[in-house]
Amino acid sequence: QVQLVESGGGLVQAGGSLRLSCAASGRTFNSNAIGWFRQAPGKERQFVAAIRWSDGSTYYADSLKGRFTISRDNAKNTVYLQMNSLKPEDTAVYYCGAAMTTGWRATSYDYWGQGTQVTVSS
Repeated sequence: QVQLVESGGGLVQAGGSLRLSCAASGRTFNSNAIGWFRQAPGKERQFVAAIRWSDGSTYYADSLKGRFTISRDNAKNTVYLQMNSLKPEDTAVYYCGAAMTTGWRATSYDYWGQGTQVTVSS
């Protein structure tokens, strides 16, 4: 089992920034990648970004490139999502997931955190 705990969400004005954290524990060797997804009310879970633990390779949803940056700290088993120039449409619950390989499909991820709410006001 891999346990994931997200933190760092909150309320921010449009144009502001937030940094989310995803702390992994347990059998972390069961995963090679961490992905961030988001889900707004009434919508499907949407891929945001993913990173490989081993070499730091990163992958982004095309629409979010340039505003969002994913990074990792292997010593802390933590992955970060830096979100800049936030827009009201970024409002969602943000989840991190652990998988054996990076991917944009939520079904590829075996473990999930409980999510953290991000609300961007206009």
